[in-house]
Amino acid sequence: MRILVVEDNATLAGGLAAVLKGSGYAVDVVGDGASAVAVLATERFDLVILDLNLPEMDGLDVLRTMRGRQHDAAVLILSARHSLDERVKGLDLGADDYMVKPFDVGELEARVRTLLRRRAGLKAATVTFGEVALDLNTRSFSSRGAAIDIPARELALLETLFMRAGKVVAKQAIIESLAGFDEDLSANAIEQYVSRLRKRLAPYGLTVRTARGIGYYLEKIQSP
Repeated sequence: MRILVVEDNATLAGGLAAVLKGSGYAVDVVGDGASAVAVLATERFDLVILDLNLPEMDGLDVLRTMRGRQHDAAVLILSARHSLDERVKGLDLGADDYMVKPFDVGELEARVRTLLRRRAGLKAATVTFGEVALDLNTRSFSSRGAAIDIPARELALLETLFMRAGKVVAKQAIIESLAGFDEDLSANAIEQYVSRLRKRLAPYGLTVRTARGIGYYLEKIQSP
């Protein structure tokens, strides 16, 4: 899952990015409204955390531009503007949630999980495919109650495939969901992660198939 943080306070933006990256998300940061609009015109994100008091372009104008261009990323407004009118205006313009600064980090993380789950069309906090279950709150995998130990990058890859289980996910979409601006993640690197993931999933009756020239998809291994 890829998140864009639009925040002009560098300390706060860095702190948010660190927390979200620690939870396994790919995170990018921009510090003004005009840059946000420019990035959103060319890059795909699952969630935008949007301040309103931004230089260059107000956050509400960024949101208005996003929705006018049919960007479907979830938007969480995070702002010091606390009046009811401001909150109503932001939600009416297309924001999915609104939090007022100062905020509790734990609550922010919970709201991020909820928005990403809702965007994926999921209502339950647990998704199951075959014998494997994904807990969307803890972003962890298990099988029959036993935790499956998976390194962070492979876990993020499996999560991306799991949320679209049985459907082909394009290589470029995988790269975009796993890497931020400052990361150079190649198609060859993805192939290496897929190879390792296949070995980890085999004992649980799952594998990652290749749709040649397109991408990858998760599939249940058929018993002989």
